[in-house]
Amino acid sequence: MTVPARSTPERPAGTRGPQADRRGTSRTVPRLLSAGRQAAVDIWRSPGFTTLLRLVPAVLVIVAVAVAWDSPEDRKLPWALILVLAAIIVVGAFVIIRFDEKSTERTAGLLVFVVVGSLLWYALPNSVLIVLPFWAVRAAVRYHRPGRGETVVILLGIAGASLPSFAATGSLSGAIGIAVGVIALLLASTNRRAREEQLDELQVSLARKQAAIEEHSRAAALAERARIARDVHDVLAHSLAGLSLNLQGTRLMLVRDGASEEAIEQVTRAQGLAADGLAEARRAVATLREDSVPDARAMADLVTAYRLEVGSEATFDIEGQSRELRPEAMAALYRALQEALTNTRKHAPGAPIEVVLRYADARTVLTVDDHPGKPPVRAVSGGYGLLGMRERAELIGGTLEVGPTDDGWRVELVIPG
Repeated sequence: MTVPARSTPERPAGTRGPQADRRGTSRTVPRLLSAGRQAAVDIWRSPGFTTLLRLVPAVLVIVAVAVAWDSPEDRKLPWALILVLAAIIVVGAFVIIRFDEKSTERTAGLLVFVVVGSLLWYALPNSVLIVLPFWAVRAAVRYHRPGRGETVVILLGIAGASLPSFAATGSLSGAIGIAVGVIALLLASTNRRAREEQLDELQVSLARKQAAIEEHSRAAALAERARIARDVHDVLAHSLAGLSLNLQGTRLMLVRDGASEEAIEQVTRAQGLAADGLAEARRAVATLREDSVPDARAMADLVTAYRLEVGSEATFDIEGQSRELRPEAMAALYRALQEALTNTRKHAPGAPIEVVLRYADARTVLTVDDHPGKPPVRAVSGGYGLLGMRERAELIGGTLEVGPTDDGWRVELVIPG
């Protein structure tokens, strides 16, 4: 006999069972409570809410004086003196808020506040003004480490809260209890300030650690990119440059020996592919070294790329004792050479190039001469490329001179340093 299997009702796709719902609820409720606590903390620490809390003593003084106005038997000082003391408390609360940072003015305001508050507490013993010396003691230690002035405020607060109570009731135990209450508030406020300082130090430490980790990761990434760029430049780019030179020599030999047009065309095409590959390799190196400053080696690479591309003579010479230049100066030299080679390709294709980088005593001079064999038919002032070169030179205190020569065109950039 076969027992039929117990069937369970199928749930539509995308629905969850009761257990999953309970798990979801158990996870959602703590998240909501945590978000609620964080929102409460944000409100509690907001500047507006903090200002309102610090104005509570002034509000209490106004309310207590208004309530006691119709009960002359509840006061122990003349009303004129009470009103003067109340006004001092109200104004003092604003002064203490204004000088929120630890300062001589703030300490003096707290001293006046605790003395006047204690007198008001003595003048109106049946009111809530006992909070004034408590508040002064808390303000003395809550936001800053107490100094000598704050220590005096604390002692006056303990005395100002307990002695008027003893004078009004004659109960020594009650006065001692009030003094103990002030001390307890003092310890709680000190502990709260210490905890907040520890949290602030922890946050600063974590931020510094995170910044150090990010900087280390960035340095490692840059080092790896520089290593790859060196490998590409020293291996692939040099190999492609040698291949292009060999293909150029092969093409010339084929032309000399009267080889077929098809063979010469294939070799020429291969040379073009090698030149394109070399250009791509150099662009890859430039991309990998985007954070690095061009140097004389990078300028020599530009000249080599020009020679391989156009198949004409191109030289790069350095005169004088080489030295390290400012990044912006080296970048200006590199961009000027780049623009000069581009203009030669455009206006004098195939012309031989002579590039000289000369280090003088107080200046560095870059000279680019092309020699197409005749001066340009019409000398032009230059387009936006030459304008950008001149602006870049002027920004670093240099000068740019461009013009025709007996057999071509010259670009000369002079920069200080």
